[in-house]
Amino acid sequence: MRKQLISLALLAMMPLAAQAQEEDDSGFNWNAAVTSEYLFRGISQTDDKPAIQAGAGYSFSNGLYLGGWASNVEFGDSTDAEVDAFVGWNGDIGESTNLDVQLVRYDYIGQPSGVDYAYNELIGKATFVEQYTVTLGYTNDYLNSGENSVYGAFGGSWDVGWDMSLSAAVGYTSNSGGIDDYMDYSVGVSRDFGPVNASLGYYGTDNSAEDLFGEDNAEDKFVLSFSVGG
Repeated sequence: MRKQLISLALLAMMPLAAQAQEEDDSGFNWNAAVTSEYLFRGISQTDDKPAIQAGAGYSFSNGLYLGGWASNVEFGDSTDAEVDAFVGWNGDIGESTNLDVQLVRYDYIGQPSGVDYAYNELIGKATFVEQYTVTLGYTNDYLNSGENSVYGAFGGSWDVGWDMSLSAAVGYTSNSGGIDDYMDYSVGVSRDFGPVNASLGYYGTDNSAEDLFGEDNAEDKFVLSFSVGG
């Protein structure tokens, strides 16, 4: 059971598929990134290896949007890639508050015979005064186990001068069915160099995450990423 949980746990670690749609005019948008390791909620999905990621979407003037996102993965089996599809709505609900709600479908390419890693998650994100965010996610099939899971997180970002920004976040995953709850956290710094954004982050988890996913997958680590978008 432990080995199965470790394998399945890697599925729930991808970044928010839509990366929370920005409040832009309607139209096509895209993003691409190269990162030293693929982490989500503090857990590695590429086994200490780099990842190439790309996404595209379309947003409408009424706030609705849809799209997809993909990355290579390394689960220790034949699975090669994760491909997500998402649909959501983004809009202001006050002078200083923005709300983003999306439904994400996580799918995988190259899964072993008889294995189905796919599952859905409903995610809401509220942004206050353009700096602070509260995220709430729910799935009734955590780690493809049929158990319920709720994820809550609080984060912030601040301009610190020299065209740089600092970010920090803390999250908590609460599970049913006797699956351990765990905490994750991160701090990071980023800077734009023309069209390219460079970011360096430090990610970590508590001991419960190491017990659930294994020390190598849940250990604290630095991640360097370069991304572009439009």
